[in-house]
Amino acid sequence: MSLAIRSRSRAVVVLLALGGAAFAVSAPVWLRTTVATALEPEVVVEVAGTTAAPAVSAAAFVVLAGALASTLAGRVARWVALAAVGLAGVTVVVGAAAVLRDVRAPAVSAAADAAGVTTLTSPVEVTPWPWSALVVGGAVVVAAALAALGTSSWSGGGSRHERPPAGRGVAAGPVDGDPDAQADWDALSRGTDPSADR
Repeated sequence: MSLAIRSRSRAVVVLLALGGAAFAVSAPVWLRTTVATALEPEVVVEVAGTTAAPAVSAAAFVVLAGALASTLAGRVARWVALAAVGLAGVTVVVGAAAVLRDVRAPAVSAAADAAGVTTLTSPVEVTPWPWSALVVGGAVVVAAALAALGTSSWSGGGSRHERPPAGRGVAAGPVDGDPDAQADWDALSRGTDPSADR
């Protein structure tokens, strides 16, 4: 059975949920440590995900924007939007992985901003949130790929902004003798009575 997401609305809901999740996991504290200052022997320093990996929250915005764009786009633009969403998912994964690979660097930077010192007095504690970001980013990549595979069966959307094929759509003239306001106005502009032949 194909895993492709063949419903436009389902794809959009999934991507919007994942974009919101990426925002949610970037907001809490990712890292926690302590430093000592001249006034206090122990100052707790907490580093939020938006500080440790600002690219994660930016990528979350791209996921949301791409999900909304795919509801209005034509076939080619839809592929571009989903590709951007997939790349944003990769960015979330890379951002979280970079923090997990070197937790000390963002902790030292945050300590310098918060307390003016760069010497940590305790090991850096990693909360579950960067690991959650890894999962969410991977899920975004998978969802974007499955949505792209199912786009051929999506209906509606951008087609309403395209010219209908020849022989389809709204009739070019009046039907069953109904008055055509534009034709009547043109006749009046030429100085003829449009009702004369009715």
